[in-house]
Amino acid sequence: MKLFYLIFGLLLSAFVVAEEEKKPKPKPLDPVYYGVHPMALVNKGSNIYAVNMSGYRPPHDLQIIYQIKNPDVAFLNLVKDAELVTIKPQKFNIQRLLRGEEITLTADVYMGHFDRGGSLFYANRTIEFTDKLYGREFKGLEDSTQWQEYDYVDVKSNERIYIHKIQNAPSFSHLIYVDMRGACLQKFRTSKRVPQESELTYKFVNCGTLKPLYYESEDFQEK
Repeated sequence: MKLFYLIFGLLLSAFVVAEEEKKPKPKPLDPVYYGVHPMALVNKGSNIYAVNMSGYRPPHDLQIIYQIKNPDVAFLNLVKDAELVTIKPQKFNIQRLLRGEEITLTADVYMGHFDRGGSLFYANRTIEFTDKLYGREFKGLEDSTQWQEYDYVDVKSNERIYIHKIQNAPSFSHLIYVDMRGACLQKFRTSKRVPQESELTYKFVNCGTLKPLYYESEDFQEK
């Protein structure tokens, strides 16, 4: 009987090793993407999401949305009640989030924009990144036009976050939550290449219950 278990164990180990060898190894991290990656924090209900503050040049030339662990009621209320909450994490390689890793970082938390007059609210706060919702690299960006295109991610049944696909400059970053009650267009025309957030919200008004999450245009006016 001992011989049977020994043989079974060896076969099982060989199977596990063979299966692991089949898994494609992730590409090495590009050191260019190691740096400070500011993010905005938004919420829907008790869920908190981090949105990287993109730019056209490395290491910021990507769009990422991540769910973070909700640490406590006070932190959630800060994100819910403030017009804008941003974080400035310690340096890290953001490609780890693009891969979908679970990571924990230390970050300064600001009420308002960290670099535009925001006030420091928490220093050296632990932020746990738990689930990747969306990731997009800025490769082959479309030229800026009045036609706006959106991706979306399903959050729950009938609940989605729509994400504007940033174009070449001038452009904008925009996220909106939709509790679906009808069909939603993923591509539509706006009055300007960089419309106001209110115009974008109106484009989704027939989709269902809305909650604007994030809008930024200043960082996308030139490369």
